[in-house]
Amino acid sequence: MADFTWIKLAWLIPLFPVISFVLIAFVTKKLRMLSALTALAGILSSLVVSVGVLFEVITGHITMEAPVEYFVSWLEVPGVKITAGVLVDPLTAVMLVVVTIVATLVELYSIGYMHDDEGFSRFFAFLSLFTFSMLGLVVANNYFQMFFFWELVGLCSYLLIGFYFYKNSAANANKKAFITNRVADFGFMLGIFFLWLVFGTFNFGELAGAIEHFDNTAFLTMVAILVFIGPVGKSAQFPLHVWLPDAMEGPTPVSALIHAATMVAAGVYLLARGFVLFHAAPAALLVIAYLGGFTSIFAASIAIVQDDIKRILAFSTLSQLGYMVMAIGVGSITAGMFHLTTHAFFKALLFLGAGSAIHAVHSNSIFDMGGLYKKMKITTWTFVVGSLALAGIFPLAGFWSKDEILLVTKDGGFTGLYIIGSIVAFLTAFYMFRLIFVAFFGEKHSDHHAHESPWTMTLPLLILAVFSVFAGFIGAPFVEHGFSSLVYFGEPHHAEPDYMLMVTSTLIALSGIVVAWFMYYKKAVDTEALKQRFLPVWNLLYNKYYIDEVYQWFFDNIVLNISAAFNWSDRKVVDGIADGFADFIRATGARLRFVQTGSLQNYALVIFAAVILIVLWIAVPALGGI
Repeated sequence: MADFTWIKLAWLIPLFPVISFVLIAFVTKKLRMLSALTALAGILSSLVVSVGVLFEVITGHITMEAPVEYFVSWLEVPGVKITAGVLVDPLTAVMLVVVTIVATLVELYSIGYMHDDEGFSRFFAFLSLFTFSMLGLVVANNYFQMFFFWELVGLCSYLLIGFYFYKNSAANANKKAFITNRVADFGFMLGIFFLWLVFGTFNFGELAGAIEHFDNTAFLTMVAILVFIGPVGKSAQFPLHVWLPDAMEGPTPVSALIHAATMVAAGVYLLARGFVLFHAAPAALLVIAYLGGFTSIFAASIAIVQDDIKRILAFSTLSQLGYMVMAIGVGSITAGMFHLTTHAFFKALLFLGAGSAIHAVHSNSIFDMGGLYKKMKITTWTFVVGSLALAGIFPLAGFWSKDEILLVTKDGGFTGLYIIGSIVAFLTAFYMFRLIFVAFFGEKHSDHHAHESPWTMTLPLLILAVFSVFAGFIGAPFVEHGFSSLVYFGEPHHAEPDYMLMVTSTLIALSGIVVAWFMYYKKAVDTEALKQRFLPVWNLLYNKYYIDEVYQWFFDNIVLNISAAFNWSDRKVVDGIADGFADFIRATGARLRFVQTGSLQNYALVIFAAVILIVLWIAVPALGGI
């Protein structure tokens, strides 16, 4: 027992959920509650080991520069040796705890939410496989292994987004997510192939050492951009963002898991894990920073006019992911991962709260709700807590992580990004409290009979609300050995508190809440008249800048026409040449067929002709030389 360490058991963390998946798929699929308990037992086991690993990382001497790594040979052919292993450092440990906490609460919530669903056991099997995929990605010690689990995460999202496969909207949504991410993953695959081609390894540690002594910046920039295309798809950055709003076609617990701790978090995690590559390519970092900044304000502007509660939260996720990507782009994996950590808790809370409201009202529209606070006290007030955290109100979790991002953009001299971040903070507070004042505190708009959800759904809300309040303190500037001492690149950076920034950002967020209060609670503004006055702008935002329509037009009018041209070329030119050659051979064979008549006279004639030709072939050149 003296040699026992949790870190030695880290390989079990992804193993528990996949065992649950196998048991549900082959043993308990007809026993609904046993399937749920099997899934819950698996993720709880992973959570216990993850907490143990994080404890040892914090109390031990495991740092970003001195990780623990162990591996076995996975694939070995002449010239290529690929390993499968586990890498444990503070980044891994934090991410493991975030994923397992959120997944545990989502699975508990799902017992109540999916209670009457015919696909109950199938749902928990897919959730377990999804969690296994994400945890496998987190502990990976090399790009090849990460890519394997990266693709498995994509497959699981396809299965869960299209869980209601009999609905056309769900079938279209999962195909959209799958195809969009395949486009992005092709870039990622090319990037890691070039890394292996030049450096001969996929291992993160070995690559870090090799890249530090590599002076071909142009090559590193190209590879960094290719690798970044992967997170552009997974973390739904512009222009590959179009799949995420449609991903809400899956059950609400799936939305919570995708938006909070699994699929979209994978892209940001990859940027942090492979940051040594991006740090060596400053031009690529600029692209990352400004694309993240653009995505954040682009998505926030769309969210302010949506009326579907899950769609509002989906565009909120897009916006906050842009925030995280922007932070990493300006050089701070600390700020990016800190916001990912806090965001996981309050975004899971908000999606599960939305699911509770939808479960009660049987509608996604905030204008079909209204007055929910009277019947759903726990759902209402936990949703308010989550919204305050997302808006960045002091002292909730989102305040500390959002301010960290604003601080690194300001101190890094990225004035434009700092302004964008501040505008996004205002818009975030506005659209979240527009939702609250309409759906929870507004007038009842339909004849719904709302009631509070069962304890399996409300308990996760209460736990996540606690995290949404207190999780941010791990990264508060007055905490001496906080988040910045754990997750960093280069050297730990302890930022001095910028009290002016704290006050300014809080006032910006409060102003967004106040504007929403005047417009949608006090009704001091006729919002319908305002909408009609700016109808072209409203239509532009409501229809998401018509990006989906542009893509549809492009594929219908450009891609399909190009495909038709290639099809014609294949049939008429390629097949024509091949068929023409075949016809020539067939015709020639038909003309020479008389040789095989069985007549000795014909055979003698052919032999005589062949002899004459051979003699002429030898004699003519010789005669020419006389």
